[in-house]
Amino acid sequence: MKIKLCREKRVKPDYSKLGFGKYFTDHMLVVDYVDGKWSEPEIVPYGDFSLAPCTTVLHYGQGIFEGLKAYKRPNGSIALFRPRDNLIRMNRSAERLCMPTIDTELILKGMKELLEIDHDWIPSQPGTSVYIRPTMIGTEAALGVHPSKTYRFFIILSPVASYYANGLAPTKILIEDKYVRAPLGGTGEVKCMANYAASLLAGDLANKKGYDQVLWLDTEHKYVEEVGSMNIFFVIDGVVKTPALVGSILPGITRDSVLKLLKKFGIPAEETRITVEEVYAAHQQGKLSEVFGTGTAAVISPVGILGYKNEELVINGNNMGKISQMLYDELTGIQYGEKPDTFGWIERVK
Repeated sequence: MKIKLCREKRVKPDYSKLGFGKYFTDHMLVVDYVDGKWSEPEIVPYGDFSLAPCTTVLHYGQGIFEGLKAYKRPNGSIALFRPRDNLIRMNRSAERLCMPTIDTELILKGMKELLEIDHDWIPSQPGTSVYIRPTMIGTEAALGVHPSKTYRFFIILSPVASYYANGLAPTKILIEDKYVRAPLGGTGEVKCMANYAASLLAGDLANKKGYDQVLWLDTEHKYVEEVGSMNIFFVIDGVVKTPALVGSILPGITRDSVLKLLKKFGIPAEETRITVEEVYAAHQQGKLSEVFGTGTAAVISPVGILGYKNEELVINGNNMGKISQMLYDELTGIQYGEKPDTFGWIERVK
């Protein structure tokens, strides 16, 4: 692996005011795909790319990405949470968009090397981490709707705090009953750039109404799917329910971790198709005790208010529920080394 260190280190931010995705470390990992094969990975100073105006990704959106985190433990060690699962999922996204797959073990090795080089950027304050963004884009400089012949894969690192400015305070989510995120047979189950572009208008309109995010429904506006940056869970009559993976929902790593934790603790859980009317009826009947989102960025995000058809459904008195709190404590406890990793989810960097 080639390594070119920066001559001057970047100024680090005030770690008490990190926010999410605003700052980036000194170095990045870059690998190019040319003539049918990947080049040797390189770690180079963080900097801009030069792309031709006709580059494939700029016109046809042939781009995918992932998101995972590295955590600094109390003893100074660095830990990754389920990194192979993210890289395996990235390969599924690549196949869906006619892009070349990556060597997951080689990239994981490069990711660890990058984290070691920029280890002093990893914050240690409670609730902080380094967010890792692996990305692949089509780089062929030509127009025409066809898969690119060249690609660039890269990884950048960003020290972050909570995804939401209010931390674990319950979020306010609007159920979207006009726009659609992804149809069956589309790209909803992979992490491609176009999915997020398609979600921006509804999200912006929701923000203007005072909501944090949008909860998407299917193309019939009947079944619940996912939130813009999270999978969604409902606790109805003591059973934790989450939408089944039918092909239009991203199979979240945190979602899967939550389902495994629920099974471990004997809490009944179901992956099933859930209608929005079922959610509404459960609230009206006093059976909807908790709603929460799951994702790498937010981990566990309690939902305090659901907006639906000009009504605001208040969940659990707009407070974080017991199950949400337990899951957050368990997941973060494993990630930061405060609880035993019985599932083998942690990959040590150093």
